[in-house]
Amino acid sequence: MIILIIRSENPEAEIGLYHDGKELVYLKWRAHRMLAETINKKIDELLARESKTLKNIEGIVAYKGPGSFTGLRIGLSVANALAYGLKVPIVGATGEFWIQEGAGYLLSKKNEKMVMPEYGADVHIIPPRK
Repeated sequence: MIILIIRSENPEAEIGLYHDGKELVYLKWRAHRMLAETINKKIDELLARESKTLKNIEGIVAYKGPGSFTGLRIGLSVANALAYGLKVPIVGATGEFWIQEGAGYLLSKKNEKMVMPEYGADVHIIPPRK
């Protein structure tokens, strides 16, 4: 099973491809405020390094938090959209061993269909100014 992993809660975003539990290719870059503009290009670059296309992805593991509101929102939006569009399972995971945990979920046929972020704190909504 070829799995795409996405982690975007830090200024340095991470993506990778795994096959049967082994890392094929991994990419970490300073995305910070350019994450929305760079993540799709970086996924294409990652796939090209292994002569793969989006059609080769069989599952997605996304880091769901805790972390930056905007970073998680962007990364999970991309992960969820890819899973939906490619009709592949997606799972969210957290913690130090999030990749292994997520891969285990996928191998056991788990599919969350949509991963929701865990920000680690309540979201603070600021009332509109008058």
